[in-house]
Amino acid sequence: MFVRDAWYTAAWGDEVSENPLGRRICNEPIVFFRDQRGKVAALEDRCCHRGLPLHLGTVVEQGLQCGYHGLVYDRTGRCVYIPAQDQIPERAKVRSYSVQERDQLVWVWIGDPSKADETKPPDFAYHNDTANWPHKHAVLHINANYVLLLDNLMDATHVGYVHSKTIGGDPLAFVRAKEKLTRNPNGLTLTSWLLDSTPPPTYVKAVGFEGKIDRWLERQYIAPGSVLLWTGAVNAGMGAYENNRREGGFSLRMFNGLTPETETTSFYFWSAANGYQQNEPQATEQLFAEVESTFAEDKSVIEAQQKRLTEFGDAGRVDITTDRTQLAMRRIIERMLAGSAAGVTLDVA
Repeated sequence: MFVRDAWYTAAWGDEVSENPLGRRICNEPIVFFRDQRGKVAALEDRCCHRGLPLHLGTVVEQGLQCGYHGLVYDRTGRCVYIPAQDQIPERAKVRSYSVQERDQLVWVWIGDPSKADETKPPDFAYHNDTANWPHKHAVLHINANYVLLLDNLMDATHVGYVHSKTIGGDPLAFVRAKEKLTRNPNGLTLTSWLLDSTPPPTYVKAVGFEGKIDRWLERQYIAPGSVLLWTGAVNAGMGAYENNRREGGFSLRMFNGLTPETETTSFYFWSAANGYQQNEPQATEQLFAEVESTFAEDKSVIEAQQKRLTEFGDAGRVDITTDRTQLAMRRIIERMLAGSAAGVTLDVA
């Protein structure tokens, strides 16, 4: 089952160009295209004539033209041109989806279109501030349910084990971290501090830490599928934790958009923004490469996890103390699936 009345990350803006983009979201085939004004539209990815996927077609002046017999659809899904006839049947149309493009991302609303204006996609204005937060972005296809990806992002205790070569550090430092979990109208915020901890390889490569560091991870979960992350570190004892002095060290902001394709496959839209050497393009490239390696490690683990869950199900699964945040997040999704109204205060106790 999927939460339907919600905004999902559908594409990066630069993925939707002069060529139609086909993508399955919440098990629905959707085609994204830009009309002649450059505005993104989203339609059911099938021609109403003989069912050919519309993403195999071409963008023309009137809209999206099917590559089989030339029928053209406007951004509302209505057929506006049939080469072989002047009269267009009323039934000649396909479903259209509400879309928004903001902060270099394309968002799609899968559910009731009348509810799409009641809420808005998450903001991530850092994508627009390239002077202070130069970034690169990508999308991964993951053979796993999107909730497993959310679990992974909201759980820091795996980092020391899975990512020892990149962002790991001392595994026990994550278990001993000072944490604060707060609830928001649309999700959760988890702040973790790893004080006087060993700097991980990625941080050392970036800014050359030589001794212990005070490290933070702030993760904002916005239901159902977005996690906004700010993580960084300064030399230990500089007052980062006590006095919020976080300048002069390592700083990374990330957008994470987790979108279900099917029950067991997902799209992972992510960006990595450099907040420490903004005037050095090579630093941003190096950071992106490090994060890309980190996500390759995650992908391997999560896809293996999905295989076993598909085989055995949840029967016999044991929750432990450090699962508190993931369990709270899953309760939010369960409430949304059960029909909880968007925008209400969600229980994370």
